[in-house]
Amino acid sequence: MAAAPAARPTLALLASASASLGAGRRAWARLAVSSSLAGPALPRFRGRRAFAAAAGGAVMGKAGPGAVEADAGMDAVQRRLMFEDECILVDEQDNVVGHESKYNCHLMEKIETGHALHRAFSVFLFNSKYELLLQQRSATKVTFPLVWTNTCCSHPLYRESELIEENCVGVRNAAQRKLFDELGIVADELPLDEFIPLGRMLYKAPSDGKWGEHELDYLLFMVRDVKLNPNPEEVADVKYMNQDQLKELLRKADAGEDGVKLSPWFRLVVDNFLMGWWDHVEQGTLQEAADMKTIHKL
Repeated sequence: MAAAPAARPTLALLASASASLGAGRRAWARLAVSSSLAGPALPRFRGRRAFAAAAGGAVMGKAGPGAVEADAGMDAVQRRLMFEDECILVDEQDNVVGHESKYNCHLMEKIETGHALHRAFSVFLFNSKYELLLQQRSATKVTFPLVWTNTCCSHPLYRESELIEENCVGVRNAAQRKLFDELGIVADELPLDEFIPLGRMLYKAPSDGKWGEHELDYLLFMVRDVKLNPNPEEVADVKYMNQDQLKELLRKADAGEDGVKLSPWFRLVVDNFLMGWWDHVEQGTLQEAADMKTIHKL
């Protein structure tokens, strides 16, 4: 692995636990970067939060009771996240223009009207043998269940710590939070300054007739050996792969063998960037590959 730079910014992390919803719910760690890196204090944002009632799991919020009835079969955890999480709406130049529930951001009817473009991130985590960690999304995922994808894919939320744009700190905070939520990787093993943003891409992809994605996706790379404790509510399987093993997975997906399917965003990264960037991973020159000025429309 390449030697670490001689000096890194000092990152002080503040951890707080969000309240659990319903009996037996997990309390998720929420992590924020200190103002020493974030710069001037930001105003405190209040998202229009939907909430889940513990009794019976009924959900109320912007989507309205009709949506709840229509999605009564949705897994309870995914339903809570869909209605409670507020994604960051952006325009095609990545300027923040508002916020909306995760539920509404992933409805194809909203996507097709052009009112659901939101900020996202995709993490590509490599071990010291330069193998890429892939995950298979759980069967209960609302969008793209059981597909194979990169290490972690999610959204920064409309909250102060994840709206910080300087040095991509907000996206890094979100990635650190979600890697713990999905794969159980603790924050100490994921220093914020070791997430290397390599680029941004804008894409649209349907999942089924109802759901889809329309994201401006930050592509974050890191080389780090970590301990995994996957959350079965989010992840069905995990596997480290070298380049040859990934190429075999791609072949199976293209041939429809063994039911292998890949997420559309992962396939876009593979087809357009990944193999070239993988060389930089092995050579310790990832910073040379970074281009955060361009937004690739794919």
